Amino acid sequence: MKKVLFISSTGGHLDELLRLNELFKKYNYYLITERDKTNEYLKDKYVNKVSYLPYCTRSKPFSYIFLFIYLIIKTIFFYFKIRPDVIVTTGTHTAGPMCYLGKIFGSKIIYVETLANVNRKTATGKLIYPIADLFIVQWKEMLNLYPKAVYGGIEEK
Repeated sequence: MKKVLFISSTGGHLDELLRLNELFKKYNYYLITERDKTNEYLKDKYVNKVSYLPYCTRSKPFSYIFLFIYLIIKTIFFYFKIRPDVIVTTGTHTAGPMCYLGKIFGSKIIYVETLANVNRKTATGKLIYPIADLFIVQWKEMLNLYPKAVYGGIEEK
């Protein structure tokens, strides 16, 4: 059974990632997100399948530098602990280091661009697009910005 790592920041990115939870049944999955009070319930729901990275925000530049370094160290630890065949992410900075590390060591990278953007690239999308094995957009308009992407949104009637 393939090992699949699902990783994203907390909040809307995590909500979008958890919409893929039907895939958890098909794979040996693992979930990583940022630790905050809104997602502590995941430890109980997905027993022994969830780990947390530190929550950090670029709005506090001084502490962000140190937290990001710590995030990278934990990312390296988690990658070699899990050794995923595939990394699936909906983004932000928690995903960038994991995707690049995974690419170096042979993991397939699947990125789902956020539903929140209709006509501009996200920072993480720009970062991961060049290395993604599959890059999915949820709006047809986004195909103009990411020509190698695959449209995975809901078909309009």
